[in-house]
Order: sequence, then structure tokens, then C-alpha cells
Amino acid sequence: MVLKFFCPRWGSEHLSYDTFFSQVKAAGYHGVEMSLEPDMSNAEKEEVSRLLNKHELFFIAQHWQTTESNFDLHQGLFKKHLRHLAGFNPLFINTQTGKDFFTESENIQLINIAEQVSKEAGIAIFHETHRGKWSFAAHITKKYLKKYPHIKLTLDISHWCAVAESFLQDQQEAIDLAIQNTEHLHARIGFTQGPQITDPRAPEWRKEVDIHLKWWDRVIEKHRKNGRAQFTITPEFGAPPYLTLLPFSRQPLVNQWDINVFMMNLLKERYR
Repeated sequence: MVLKFFCPRWGSEHLSYDTFFSQVKAAGYHGVEMSLEPDMSNAEKEEVSRLLNKHELFFIAQHWQTTESNFDLHQGLFKKHLRHLAGFNPLFINTQTGKDFFTESENIQLINIAEQVSKEAGIAIFHETHRGKWSFAAHITKKYLKKYPHIKLTLDISHWCAVAESFLQDQQEAIDLAIQNTEHLHARIGFTQGPQITDPRAPEWRKEVDIHLKWWDRVIEKHRKNGRAQFTITPEFGAPPYLTLLPFSRQPLVNQWDINVFMMNLLKERYR
């Protein structure tokens, strides 16, 4: 099975697309994962597509922008965002879907909208496990997956560690079910008090790193056994406020770009 690694645009928005894509390619990534605003001009859309081709990069579309609490407004904008992203013909769309306070019926309506857009466009759509969304916690996601087993996930299990204030030792069934439904991986390492440790290279975080690696091992092994030709991973250590800043000076403790490159190389070596 070939692994493809994707660089998040998050944290590099200050760079032009051309500069960003050039740095991504030079670092050894196979593509980028990023969101694109629906109000982009046609010229901007053409430029992004041209530059992706120029740098020979694959593209995973990322949706997170639909945040409205009014459900009727939310569902209309959600569909608009997904259709916009589908127009770029990405490998697939990764979406942060729904709200933790929406009812199950409302969240399922949104998941069904994603299914509709997926069928219309012929592009897979996966739902990211994320705080604040329908999938904000392991035990809640388990209920959905048991009832709606067709839902496919982007697994970012770091969020669940923060929500549960644990490494989910007592939620093995939820983890097993999530791994079975995982189609894409966000490689960020969380801990019991937050979704992102300060630095995975530091020895004091060895326990947290090892726990996440063992979860990811299971995802990779499942797809290898199933004969999958390709699997995608996005190292996704984030920008501030995920990235800790020093008080007063507001200087970052570490370099976000360097950490994500470190994570990519760690996983390339582990799974080669």
C-alpha cells in the first residue's frame, strides 16, 4: 500500500499559493489539504488549479467554514461549500460537519446532504472527528456509526482525548468502530487537557506519541489487509491557538512547519 502525505494550508495562509506549493513539494509531501472560499473569483480558481498542476500536487479539499447556529441557514451554506469544493475535482472532501448541539436528526440531514453532493460529483466525502461537531466525542460517534454504518471518517482522535480527559482506555468499542470506518488520517497528537501537545520530538511527550502511533498502526494495518492501493495522511499540528505561544511576546514555542515535516518523516519511516 502506498502512503500519500498531505501538507495543511492552515498556518501558511500568509504565503502565496505558488510559494506554498513550492515549499510543500520541496519538503517531500505528495499534496495539500486546504479549504477554498466560495467567493473566490474565477481567476483565483483557475490560478489554484494551474499551480497545483504546475507543482504536481494532489489536492484534498477541506471544509470547516459552516458555523451558523441556525439550522436552516447552516444546511444551505453547507451544501454550497461542498459543491464549491467538489468543483475543483479533489481526491476527496474532508468536512467538519454539523454541531455538537444540533439534534441527531439535524446532523444526519447534513450527512445526507454530503452523501447527495458526493453522488452528484462522484467525489468521496469523509467526516472529520472534531470538537464542536456531531463527532465531538468517542461515545457520541459510536452511537452514530452503529446506527448509520455508511458514515466514513477522517480520524483525528486527538480531539477525543481532550473531550474525555483520558486516552479512552474505557471506550475501546468506540475506538474499534471508528478505526473500521476511517478513510483518512489527521496525524496530530493530543493529550488529556488539549488536542495538541507542544512538541512530539520532546521526550516528556513520549507516552502520548506512542498511544497515538498505536492507534494509527491499526488504521494502516486494516487498510493493508484489505488490499487498499493508497492511503492518505495529513500531519496536522496546527497554528495558534493550537500552537502554544509564550506570554507577553506571543512568540511560538516551536515551528509548526518543522513539526509537521517531522511527523511526516516519522510516519514514512514507520510504515515504509
